Amino acid sequence: MPERSALRGSGMLGEIVERVESLRERLIGFRRDLHRHPELSGREERTARVVAEALAGAGVEVKTGIGGHGLVGLLCGGDGPTIALRADMDALPIQDRKEVEYASSVPGVMHACGHDVHTTVVTGAALVLSGLRRALRGNVKFIFQPSEESGDSGAERMIAEGVLEAPAPSAIVALHCHPELEVGKVGHRPGVMTASSDRLGIVIKGRSGHASRPHQAVDAILVSSLVINAIHHLVSRRVDPLHHAVISLGTIRGGTAPNIIADRVEIEGTVRAVDPAVRKMMPGIVEETIRGITAGMGAGYDLDYTFGTPPLVNDPGMDELVRRCSEDLLGPDGTVELPEPLMGSEDFACFAERVPGVLFRLGTGNRRRGLLCGLHNSYFDVDEESIIVGTKLLAWIAARYLEDRG
Repeated sequence: MPERSALRGSGMLGEIVERVESLRERLIGFRRDLHRHPELSGREERTARVVAEALAGAGVEVKTGIGGHGLVGLLCGGDGPTIALRADMDALPIQDRKEVEYASSVPGVMHACGHDVHTTVVTGAALVLSGLRRALRGNVKFIFQPSEESGDSGAERMIAEGVLEAPAPSAIVALHCHPELEVGKVGHRPGVMTASSDRLGIVIKGRSGHASRPHQAVDAILVSSLVINAIHHLVSRRVDPLHHAVISLGTIRGGTAPNIIADRVEIEGTVRAVDPAVRKMMPGIVEETIRGITAGMGAGYDLDYTFGTPPLVNDPGMDELVRRCSEDLLGPDGTVELPEPLMGSEDFACFAERVPGVLFRLGTGNRRRGLLCGLHNSYFDVDEESIIVGTKLLAWIAARYLEDRG
């Protein structure tokens, strides 16, 4: 084992780089295995088992079954603080249309958001740091979270079951694939990194009738079309244009036959905001709009508006650590400060509300190779060099945090 005195500063970084390079083929193979076997939110049983076996094989203490299929690994170094590294494990209900040998083998399910990369990078960091435990001035927790995509916050369930205790981390770090950034680059941002994500469910209640006699019915489909159109104008006309907000309606269900006027339509969507005041006002203006339209058309409605994931706010001190470590590894040209928050959401925010935390964006795109598809796309893929970059950086962030504070 390397002695602590031999692994200070750039020596530690050099050791991390060398160890990650020695694991290159294993890490790429690990990610491809996860990509072939994606599992939806709440069903991450195989993924958790594969990760647990890799951690245990490296001498990391493992606890499973936390918040569902979540697990945590603990690497005890010397006396000092604890830093946590978090990955999400779940996939999406999307058909993988890539023609690659590691394409998803599960019909209708794929890793279209890069959680296979996140899981691989945190696993890789655990493998690397386990070989340096005598040089670490504290402990590292490796948190593998289920159910990030479903809105059924796996983060909150893991927290409720004690993942941030025994020992309690004094900082937490996560990463997310970012295909808009070329591989070899990292995006960081102090303050708000991602928006909140709240859910709305609308039921429009009409009165059914024969398609030839619409005057004797209340057409729920027609009313719904007016509601949908009006809701899509709320942000542009009811929200300060200097504040970010997005409403997207993702599902609509209604009607039973072409010659029957529908008496019920169900609509579901999400509402995202960055500013807490805007987030707070959105339920009121959504309901006001629905109420006015349905009343004018003789229809009724139900509205279920549920506050979900809060905005993710990066701790400025932790973001500065990411910036410094990224520049150590990639140089100033490889380290990009993102100018605006991203309107996607991340339930890593639940961890960051309780512990000083930071999420950075890992460049996974490669324009030359045509790897440009955005997240949640059926052709999404990454330049696998990003796995190597991410593992080096995450391990270095953990080691440097403990060195600075140990």
